[in-house]
Amino acid sequence: MKVAFGADHGGYLLKEEVKKHLDERGIPYEDFGCFLEESVDYPDMAVPPCKAVLAGECDLALLFCGTGVGISMAANKIKGIRACCCSDVFSAKYTRLHNNANALCLGGRVVGPGLACELVDVFLDSEFEGGRHQRRVDKVMALEK
Repeated sequence: MKVAFGADHGGYLLKEEVKKHLDERGIPYEDFGCFLEESVDYPDMAVPPCKAVLAGECDLALLFCGTGVGISMAANKIKGIRACCCSDVFSAKYTRLHNNANALCLGGRVVGPGLACELVDVFLDSEFEGGRHQRRVDKVMALEK
């Protein structure tokens, strides 16, 4: 598994904490920025990691902004991305199990590092169940047409 990272300035510090956590777990990643706390626009920061997922260069994306909401809205505009903004373990788990989400979005001003790492672990360690859920994911994806 390889993870794609993207963040705006509001999510930069949390992204850096999660990267340390993935280093400890031995999970490879590619960081598409941002690389400073200087202001950047979350829509711009969502595109490169999502494109890496769609191209098969990375398996899942972890995206960060101040709330997690803006970057999730931007990511969901990219055809093929199913991004979710989560701040609880149940949602982070079931968005993978039932919705086959391929991007987890977290808010650097909403979620602390400990919870963020727990959410990331649950998201990365859960796999899509398929079955009856595939029909629903297919319907969601058909909305892009």
